[in-house]
Amino acid sequence: MERIPVIILVFLYFISTKIACIGHTHINNNVQFERRALIDFKSGLTDPNNRLSSWKGSNYCHWHGISCENGTGFVVSIDLHNPYPYPLENESENQSYMNLSGVISPSLIKLKYLKYLDLSFNSFKAIPIPQFFGSMKNLIYLNLSHCGFIGEIPSNLGNLSNLQYLDFSSDYTYYNDSRYSNDLFIENIEWMTNLVSLKHLGANYVNLSMVGSQWVEVLNKLPMLTELHLDDCSLFGSIPSPSSVNLTSLAVIAISSNKFNSTFPEWFLNVSSLVSIDISGNELHGRIPLGLGELPNLQHLDLSTNYLEVLHDIINGTETCNSKSPLPNLRELHLENNQLMGKFSNWLGELKNMEKLYLYDNQLQGSIPSSIGNFCNLQYMDLSYNNLNGCLPDIINGTETCNSKSPLPNLVKLYLYHNQLMGKFPNWLGEVKNLEEFDLSNNQLQGSIPNLIGNLSNLFHLNVRNNQLSGTLTEQHFWKLCNLEYLYIDSNSFRLDVSSNWTPPFQLRTLSMGSCHIGPAFPASLQSQKNLQYLDISNASISSSIPNWFWNISSNLQYLILSHNQLQGQLSISNIVEFLPNLYFLSLSGNGITRTIPDSIGHLSSLEVIDFSRNNLIGAILSTINNCSSLIVLDLGNNNLSGMIPKSLGSLQLLKSLHLNYNKLLGELPSSLQNLTGLDILDLSYNNLSGQIPTWIGTAFPNLVILNLRSNMFSGRLPSPLSNLSSLHVLDLAQNNLMGEIPVSLVDLKAMAQDHNMSTFSLYHNGSNSWYEERLIVIIKGLILKYNRNLSLVMSIDLSDNNLSGEFPKGITKLFGLVFLNLSMNHIIGQIPDSISKLRQLSSLDLSSNKLFGSIPSSMSLLSSLGYLNLSNNNFSNKIPFIGQMSTFTEFAFAGNPYLCGTPLVTKCQDEGTDKRRSDIEDKIDGSFVDQWFYLIIGLGFSVGILVPSFVFAIRRS
Repeated sequence: MERIPVIILVFLYFISTKIACIGHTHINNNVQFERRALIDFKSGLTDPNNRLSSWKGSNYCHWHGISCENGTGFVVSIDLHNPYPYPLENESENQSYMNLSGVISPSLIKLKYLKYLDLSFNSFKAIPIPQFFGSMKNLIYLNLSHCGFIGEIPSNLGNLSNLQYLDFSSDYTYYNDSRYSNDLFIENIEWMTNLVSLKHLGANYVNLSMVGSQWVEVLNKLPMLTELHLDDCSLFGSIPSPSSVNLTSLAVIAISSNKFNSTFPEWFLNVSSLVSIDISGNELHGRIPLGLGELPNLQHLDLSTNYLEVLHDIINGTETCNSKSPLPNLRELHLENNQLMGKFSNWLGELKNMEKLYLYDNQLQGSIPSSIGNFCNLQYMDLSYNNLNGCLPDIINGTETCNSKSPLPNLVKLYLYHNQLMGKFPNWLGEVKNLEEFDLSNNQLQGSIPNLIGNLSNLFHLNVRNNQLSGTLTEQHFWKLCNLEYLYIDSNSFRLDVSSNWTPPFQLRTLSMGSCHIGPAFPASLQSQKNLQYLDISNASISSSIPNWFWNISSNLQYLILSHNQLQGQLSISNIVEFLPNLYFLSLSGNGITRTIPDSIGHLSSLEVIDFSRNNLIGAILSTINNCSSLIVLDLGNNNLSGMIPKSLGSLQLLKSLHLNYNKLLGELPSSLQNLTGLDILDLSYNNLSGQIPTWIGTAFPNLVILNLRSNMFSGRLPSPLSNLSSLHVLDLAQNNLMGEIPVSLVDLKAMAQDHNMSTFSLYHNGSNSWYEERLIVIIKGLILKYNRNLSLVMSIDLSDNNLSGEFPKGITKLFGLVFLNLSMNHIIGQIPDSISKLRQLSSLDLSSNKLFGSIPSSMSLLSSLGYLNLSNNNFSNKIPFIGQMSTFTEFAFAGNPYLCGTPLVTKCQDEGTDKRRSDIEDKIDGSFVDQWFYLIIGLGFSVGILVPSFVFAIRRS
């Protein structure tokens, strides 16, 4: 009997050992099966950065990106998303990108227990999403976003009924016309109704244009959906309303950058679970609905870049939200880039938890209310580019509400630029202690800046440029601004009053003080600024010379403007290449700088703009200027430079604007200039240049907008190829010795033939963030008219004061865009054609001192824009058509034409006297005729009055 338990124990041991062996064998088989599937998957991938270098050996559960189920060894998660989808700073693309590519092996189907798969931000370019993904029915998480897949998204993904997270967002691809294509698309979205467990759907940049309005009804059948991302999916039309709203769990809806053209979808207001709404970048119009305030959980609302027009004064929700204010949880509100009108609504000031408020680029009016002080949590506020007017509030609410001694205690960035704000700079702005960026530029603020501004120790960026501010800035205004890097106070009337040995507490990158009174001495405080990249102290009343130390203040300096001062002496910058190696914009125009241009300037290969105009420079143009290979603008006008134009100028192949006007240059134009094929502006006026105007000017400069060779000694004929300058706005060859006929081919100047000037000619030449404003001088009736900002509107031909002959060029009347035409002081014959009336844009016409004859065409009375006319000293005859616009000119316009007559001249036309005498005779005849009839009628009336009663009396007696 005692042996029975022993036998039983032996039997149980045998059985358990057998089972263990079988289990071990089974697990070993699973391990080998799972490992083989992963190895097959890896074999199809291209891994240039060896991200999968750990995928070796038997312990695959410790391979990079792999997670297994405890105890069984089954793979449950593969996470191979690219951790660095964008290049890291200072790294090349090949080093920083860790993209996997290649082919995705169907061996993944063998991983029966796989629940999590993330391949996002890799590069499976030009292959479709594999169909077999639809067979991996245990998947809960599938992220295929930004992988470069193309084609139709497989509908069998609808088989993944356990899926909770699905993201197949595509990449956007830009082409030359700045439009992009959606490489992934869905033709029929019905399969999504089977994804009953889905909580997150990401389909950004997937083309859903073929789905139409069906998307709302389909997604409305996913009751667990919490996040929906359909940005830039080519959806269009109105946002349809579902028959009944079942999206009771929806927290995030992002449908930005589509083409929805409707009002705000009211059914959103029935989804009380919404936390974030983004419908930006569409074509929504109408009002922002009152019911938005009834979304108690809403934290983020983005309706920017639409056509919304009305922002209500009040909004619902205080009852629904059990709060004293609407939208009690709203943290971020984006309404920028709409067409919102009206005032800054009061309810905005009640959004106590607001952190970011963006209302810029609208049409809001009125003043900013003091209730903005209630924004205790506000970090960013941007109200720029509106029509806000009135004064900034003297005081603001909130110091009690926010439990803070300072207003707006969390405000970091405040942008109010490009409005119409008036009044004084309020003191409370100097008490916003955490303020880092502050921009009040381009308003109408007056008065001084309180020295409290100097307490803002966190201030990084301060911009009050283009106001009407004045007063004195002292060291007190800057004393704690130790973090300041960007300071813009230009275009005001400040006076800087600091000691000569003052060292600022900051290190600026940008200092813009143009039009501030800094001088007469050069500001010594600049000597401590070692990080400067941008410096503008133009028009600052500085009348000293530039100190030698200045050129060594900052090797980072890129942009330097010292123009419109009274700087004296010569430029001593022999080591400029060493001191300023990165300089690309240099303007010293409008000073009194003398001597020659330093040779060292010719070695600054980074320079894009040189403006030394309006000084007293002498000597020749640097022959080494060709070393400035990046040069876009060269302006040496209004100096006393002499000698010939150096051939080396022709090496500046990036040059767009060349001004050498008002100097003493001589000789012929060097043929090397024709290499400047990108030239927009060529101004060589008021020099002593000679020879013929070369024919290559008409073929070498296809983009030329202004050609000004005025007041030189050019001779010969006008070259016909000038007509090839299809972009030309201004042709000024006046005051030379040109001869011959005006080429009939001038009619081919295409830019001038446009009836309404649609030119996109830039007033500025842009380099690396540099700008140079072009200018043009037009001389009319002895007056000098200067154009800069409206330069693109000028269309002008001036060939005056030459020896041109031949007939009036009738084809010139086809240049419908002409604004100024001056052919005076030549030997032109013929008649003014009736077609002159087609020049409806013409503002000034001077044909004086020629040999024109015949009648002045009456059609000229239709030139309604004509403000100046001079036809004097010709041989015009007959009566002046003094009607319409022609009746606005005095006799000066017609003097010196002995055969002209009529108003406004004293000389009367012969037919005027004949007509007057004929009129007088007719009046006399008409008067005599009336008198005769008058007396005849009276006589008859008298006779009838006597005879009729007598006749009646005689009958009665008989």
